[in-house]
Amino acid sequence: MTDDLLNEFPEYNDAYRAGFVSFVGRPNAGKSTLTNALVGEKVAITSSKPQTTRHTIRGIVHRPQTEGAPGAQLVLVDTPGLHRPRTLLGSRLNDLVIDTLSEVDVVGFCIPADEKIGPGDRFIAGQLQKLPHKPVVALVTKTDKVPRADLAEQLMAVDQLGREHLSGDGRKTAGFTAIIPVSAARGEQTDVVTDELIAMMPKSPPLYPSGELTDEPERVMIAELVREAALEDVRDELPHSIAVTVEEMLPRDGRPEDKPLLDIHATIHVERNSQKAIIIGRGGSRLKQIGSAAREGIKKLLGTPVYLDLHVKVTKEWQRDPKKLNRLGF
Repeated sequence: MTDDLLNEFPEYNDAYRAGFVSFVGRPNAGKSTLTNALVGEKVAITSSKPQTTRHTIRGIVHRPQTEGAPGAQLVLVDTPGLHRPRTLLGSRLNDLVIDTLSEVDVVGFCIPADEKIGPGDRFIAGQLQKLPHKPVVALVTKTDKVPRADLAEQLMAVDQLGREHLSGDGRKTAGFTAIIPVSAARGEQTDVVTDELIAMMPKSPPLYPSGELTDEPERVMIAELVREAALEDVRDELPHSIAVTVEEMLPRDGRPEDKPLLDIHATIHVERNSQKAIIIGRGGSRLKQIGSAAREGIKKLLGTPVYLDLHVKVTKEWQRDPKKLNRLGF
């Protein structure tokens, strides 16, 4: 631990725990919502549309030392949903997930309580079997959406899934290391999730400065907030086709120090002219709504007023073109 970090954590001792957890699951399983709930701030975008997470977002949970427990730091790595890929983008997202899993201390497998276990869950469980030395915790999300009887049935089904797919081949235990029902929306059982994950972390000095909630660059966070706003109320095929790049971020010249303004110029990329028309809306009405919603999130993120200038660009077949994917940050 560096001297600067040591100064920030005077209570640090040999019992301190710190490490990395990766949340995985099929698209729209509640991974981003759970990440935000545990961190206590919005660090990952959420949407009812599947496959909205495109980057591995690190959210950092700080647990101060108490009389009953040592201090701890939990670094949550929210990943894109594992799925059977249909495009080059899908393949790259899956590769990103697998690379991430090989480097974390614990894997949290998010399974929604309100949907029966299906092929997607079994596919992911099969992939996790390839990580024989990693503890895998089943996080049964969205428990607020089902009655108790249905939740009990789902918990038994999750237990069976673990026993069928996570056993042998060098695994320390058969099945999931733990199964925890949780409602991130209501904050139910989130402390239990944090406690269980911290208990599985190695003894380690703090990994990030006190108070830091994410290590994601501001430009990426801003682009994600714009994309989240663009995903609201759009057709099912659009989420996969939307990407956002931040072209420029500059403080407005001539503003007094007590009234700063940040100029942000960003581009929303779609694949077809028909999609561009949907994003812009009649007379530009929808693009204005996107800008207004995104501006509020960016202002909260940065703590300063912003002027957000949005443009929509057709970047044909960007999901399948390696060069275009690279330019868009994938």
